[in-house]
Amino acid sequence: MSLVRAPAALSVPGDILAGATAAGRPLGPRTAGAMASSVCLYWAGMALNDYADAAIDSVERPARPVPSGRIPRRTALAVATGLTGAGLGLAAVSGGRRGLGVALPLTALIWAYDLKLKSTPAGPAAMAGARALDVLAGAVAGGGNPPWHGPGGGGGAGALARGAAPALLTGVHTYTLTALSRHEISGAPARLPATTLAVSSATALSTVLPALLPAVLSSRRPLPRDALARTAVASAGVIAYLGTYGRAQMRAVRDPRASSVRRAVGAGILAMVPLQAALTARAGAPGAAALLGALHPVAQRLARRVSPT
Repeated sequence: MSLVRAPAALSVPGDILAGATAAGRPLGPRTAGAMASSVCLYWAGMALNDYADAAIDSVERPARPVPSGRIPRRTALAVATGLTGAGLGLAAVSGGRRGLGVALPLTALIWAYDLKLKSTPAGPAAMAGARALDVLAGAVAGGGNPPWHGPGGGGGAGALARGAAPALLTGVHTYTLTALSRHEISGAPARLPATTLAVSSATALSTVLPALLPAVLSSRRPLPRDALARTAVASAGVIAYLGTYGRAQMRAVRDPRASSVRRAVGAGILAMVPLQAALTARAGAPGAAALLGALHPVAQRLARRVSPT
């Protein structure tokens, strides 16, 4: 569990759900298959990260499975390879050529990040792109068609386009998280968590506004029940997002030492879940979003046993 940071995988299915809901089909066999594929690819990236960072971790994080000797380095690579194959296989079985049309570039980006891009200036953008592609995998499962896959009809293109907004917001969140993670060992200048906090706040506002505006603009007449549910669940998701990740970043602004930054990174990984729940609710599936949001406290409890970072 520690090699693949198992609790952090709870932040992955929501990517697919948010994308599929935006595309118009939140639940179904293809969505479930895409979720399983994405979890495998996420775990593959975690194992590959420990393979690639073995030398660095022996100095900076000696308690991790590979430098501590609990898991041989070659085993980490074998696990990453096996999980990658499983993820691609699940994408092919559940989504066919369309599913592979997103899973293959997502896989390439994961491996490129871990093996080459992580320590370069392109690192945060690469990780943000991987998370955005994960959301688009959900949009494809919900009926979209990757633009590089060839013509697929206006409906498919429209479904994919509707997945672009949640993909962008998820990518922006991931960029802030990855930028902070580079300072987990050495600490960060106070301006960095201050900047990521501002971006996270803007992300939260951009997420909830489409659900809030109908309630504000129609204050003289009652909203339909489904609109009220969308607004309530999306608002709850954003409050949980800012209440965990936002608060952790505020502490890092006041005390930007490594321990505070690590806590902010851990909170940000798990805060993916309420952000995804808010995106799912605003797209029209408040029931599914509420179930997704219920995973957040579960992930928090598991993270006390196995670190998500």
